[in-house]
Amino acid sequence: MSLGQRLAQLAVSLQEPQRVASFQRLCGVEAPLGSPAADKDAETEVRGAAGDPRRRGPQSGAERNPSPAKPDCCGAPNGVRNGLAADPGPAGPRRAGSLRRNSLTGEEGEPVIVNNWPLYYLFCFGTELGNELFYIFFFPFWIWNLDPFVGRRLVIIWVLVMYLGQCTKDIIRWPRPASPPVVKLEVFYNSEYSMPSTHAMSGTAIPISLVLLTYGRWQYPLVYGLVLIPCWTSLVCISRVYMGMHSILDVIAGFLYTILILLILYPLVDLIDSFNQTYKHAPLIIIGFHLVLGILSFTLDTWSTSRGDTAEILGSGAGIACGSHAAQQLGLLFDPPLHTLPLAIPPLTVTLLGKAILRVVIGMVCVLIVRDIMKKIAIPLSCKLFSIPCDDIRQARQHMEVELPYRYLTYGMVGFSTTLLIPYIFSFIGIS
Repeated sequence: MSLGQRLAQLAVSLQEPQRVASFQRLCGVEAPLGSPAADKDAETEVRGAAGDPRRRGPQSGAERNPSPAKPDCCGAPNGVRNGLAADPGPAGPRRAGSLRRNSLTGEEGEPVIVNNWPLYYLFCFGTELGNELFYIFFFPFWIWNLDPFVGRRLVIIWVLVMYLGQCTKDIIRWPRPASPPVVKLEVFYNSEYSMPSTHAMSGTAIPISLVLLTYGRWQYPLVYGLVLIPCWTSLVCISRVYMGMHSILDVIAGFLYTILILLILYPLVDLIDSFNQTYKHAPLIIIGFHLVLGILSFTLDTWSTSRGDTAEILGSGAGIACGSHAAQQLGLLFDPPLHTLPLAIPPLTVTLLGKAILRVVIGMVCVLIVRDIMKKIAIPLSCKLFSIPCDDIRQARQHMEVELPYRYLTYGMVGFSTTLLIPYIFSFIGIS
């Protein structure tokens, strides 16, 4: 057998949903009796005992996921829609009920039994490191409290890595691991395709970039960074398998894809950031470039949550870049002179901690207000401009003419406020 054949066989093996299900059982996740996943596990065990050859070798594509690909922009997700399990009866404290609900598709999680709660909460935390709630806190925190220089560059890398990952999903179009046998602990991203895992890409890009951008700029032992990278990356990657959202192959591909992107992209980050800060017409180019990327991504496939997420990512990146440009021109943004590097980490005092907490509280309140106002303006305005019925917001948002401007404008203003409006407020009240 040639090396190529062996690699192909390994890839097929790593894509098997049964491997995901086995890992979930190892971590204490079970489907309640009577649910489709539990019935599938029992059927598989019976076949294995009878010497069924499918028990011992990789399954065919149809056996891996018998569900069809998503049929249209308003239909079911991509063939791995969760079926609600039958009533499992009392499961005591081990039962975790229907988990996160997808407000855009109406899909709900299936009841599951969790036997290892520490692992459950650990992997829930790991998967949140790739969700909107984390991003909307993490990047502003760096810009407001730690180092705007690092924060801006982190956003540049994150935007490009996530954009390439989301577009690659819609080009390859591989479905999520089949359920059953996999138990879906999360359904919010179930309408998206699976390959590669963008959670794994984000969980790889952020810690590696963080260490590359801060080491030598700040004084700290390199060993801290070398410990942070594998811990962060492995936690995010493993959590996606635990949640039943990705195969092992998906997360490995996401990790390797990110390394390749960073090798090409990272040497250009300084040039991109300098252009954003100093070029006179940079805001026009930034807005236009990110908008074109958004339009291209919306033409790759039918509707899924990945399209809105892509527009949200691009809007955030454009808003932060434009806000940074304006802040630089107005003198609100200062990077320390090169001769002062590396920067010493200041001692933690009550005053320093109090100002940091105050900036976070005031800043996040402003971010949430801006986001809420823009949501209430952008969706009805888009529906009116393009003559799309706005009675059902969920259906309206599945049109590109609504989803793209809504996400792009809303999160563009959030990003702009993060780097211009809110730092101005900090300066005005004396906590800059």
